[in-house]
Amino acid sequence: MSLDAFRMPGTFYRGNLHTHSNRSDGRLEPEEVCRRYSERGYDFLCLSDHFMAKYGFPITDTRPWRTNSFTTLLGAEVHAPAIQNGEPWHILAVGLPEDFAPTAADETGPALARRAAATGAFVAIAHPEWYGLTMDDARTLDDVPHAVEVYNHTSEVHEDRAGGAYLLDALLSEGRRLTTIAVDDAHFKVTDTPDSDAFGGWVMVKATANGPEALLAALKAGHFYATQGPEFRDLSIEGGALHVACTPVQRVMAVGRPPKSERVAGAALTRATLPLEKFKGSWVRIVIVDAAGKRAWSNPIHLD
Repeated sequence: MSLDAFRMPGTFYRGNLHTHSNRSDGRLEPEEVCRRYSERGYDFLCLSDHFMAKYGFPITDTRPWRTNSFTTLLGAEVHAPAIQNGEPWHILAVGLPEDFAPTAADETGPALARRAAATGAFVAIAHPEWYGLTMDDARTLDDVPHAVEVYNHTSEVHEDRAGGAYLLDALLSEGRRLTTIAVDDAHFKVTDTPDSDAFGGWVMVKATANGPEALLAALKAGHFYATQGPEFRDLSIEGGALHVACTPVQRVMAVGRPPKSERVAGAALTRATLPLEKFKGSWVRIVIVDAAGKRAWSNPIHLD
């Protein structure tokens, strides 16, 4: 799916899929959150407040702050009991209807994820490293999720637990078809600078228009990549190799079923060719790293 994004018509739009306002546990009004993302050059935002009884089960309505150049998707971070360590589930649902029903008292996390997906939402496993989500937990979701958060900026800022690659790769190796997102999960509460838990991870979505329907369709089709800054210009397969074009980076890595990998390193690389022989019959994804240590992640490419 990730290769399709570079062949199909459309434009890459920059967006954040996971952030909070004072409708739940964030500091800022929804209008101010939207203003900040718009002013930083984002094309779209999903303001995903915590869908919990103590906040009134909000699906925060950000439609009033859509403009000709900035759009919003409705969504939420939904919760239900409980993963193995006793913590409630954290499931990101982008594209929920405004009237999505509150979580029932006896509703489980997997049932809630299935109900969100049934409305047409793009469903992702949120910050698995941050709250100790295990493979056994993830398996209970069956084939519901579309994606895993490979990077969560707030989890990096607060606890150095930003990752999800370990879970993503394990699920891919079990045959699951999942995509890869990077998000902020910003709350705008950090005291050193107001924006230090924001603007650290996002997705670049190839869509025919910067509108909710087109963006949501592109997300579910896998027509995007995740990044902290570096940009993919092209990904293609030819002659048994994967060809990568990107903004200047120092490392280009092909990562497959652990521990399979290939790597090209150099100064200000903008092109790399990686052999695919060792990934045949399985999957591979591309990670690029720039001189500042910032990464971008392709969606997995399935070679089976």
